[in-house]
Amino acid sequence: MRIISANLNGIRSAASKGFFDWLPRQGADVVCVQELKAQSADMKPEFITSDGLTGAFHYAEKKGYSGVGIYTRQPPQTVIEGLGLPEFDAEGRYLEAQYKDLAVISLYQPSGSSSEERQQVKFRFMEQFFPHLQKLAKSGREIILCGDWNIAHQEIDLKNWKSNQKNSGFLPEERAWLSRVFNELGFVDVYRTLYPGHTGEAYTWWSNRGQAWVKNVGWRIDYQIATPGIAAKARSASVYKDQRFSDHAPLIVDYDYTL
Repeated sequence: MRIISANLNGIRSAASKGFFDWLPRQGADVVCVQELKAQSADMKPEFITSDGLTGAFHYAEKKGYSGVGIYTRQPPQTVIEGLGLPEFDAEGRYLEAQYKDLAVISLYQPSGSSSEERQQVKFRFMEQFFPHLQKLAKSGREIILCGDWNIAHQEIDLKNWKSNQKNSGFLPEERAWLSRVFNELGFVDVYRTLYPGHTGEAYTWWSNRGQAWVKNVGWRIDYQIATPGIAAKARSASVYKDQRFSDHAPLIVDYDYTL
């Protein structure tokens, strides 16, 4: 089973850069996308179905903002849209595709980089999302949470960690919260478990400022975070950088598992 997670920074923009030409060549079983920046009326047919994959989406109420989607080759038994948290469901941040023994989730955690107000929104999301993660861990299903978590967990996960310790995405409180997801709830950072020492090749996001992409001044903020059983079935992972569809790069993980 191949699962891809990609923050598109606008599905229409990513499409214009070749995302839907690239996707059919990947042989994915599930594709999780974030930051659609679109509503239902904006979705062209090729945005909804691609090479046997069919998409389900959770749009933000605000136009041109946020939104997540999941493309599946095998139809899920159930699709759950939102967390039941009105503040965040209005922003289109969570979509869950449930199968009998597995659930795959597309997650777009808020960014706090634009203002202190948005940082407080991010902290509220983290606080309210943690109990949901507890429920997922105890659900009896294997879980794979794909998406843009907007947190670099360790110093190894970004180029300039020293100068970013007071910046959103690498704040001590954010990193400690993600540690709790791993240490208290037992979730597994799939990529980092496979490749404990990877640095620059692991980055998934680069600022549009300066020459971050050219100089590989990146951050690893896109993850596939899984329950231990399915995480143990991960065989390989990679970050696709041969083409640029957005300011993020797709994270691809192959699991020894059949839906």
